[in-house]
Amino acid sequence: MTDKTELPPAAQRALAEAEERRKAAKTVELPTELGGREGPEPVRFGDWEKKGLAIDF
Repeated sequence: MTDKTELPPAAQRALAEAEERRKAAKTVELPTELGGREGPEPVRFGDWEKKGLAIDF
């Protein structure tokens, strides 16, 4: 991967802003689903995901 100091100033600003947004984002605590699937929420990215395959609704 390219060293961050080799990136243009606009890219460095974008990376810094993205890092700030990640730090400011709050984790969503979802209630436990009775009889639901194991593992992470399958629609956490807006698409249904099963075994690594995403299906867009």
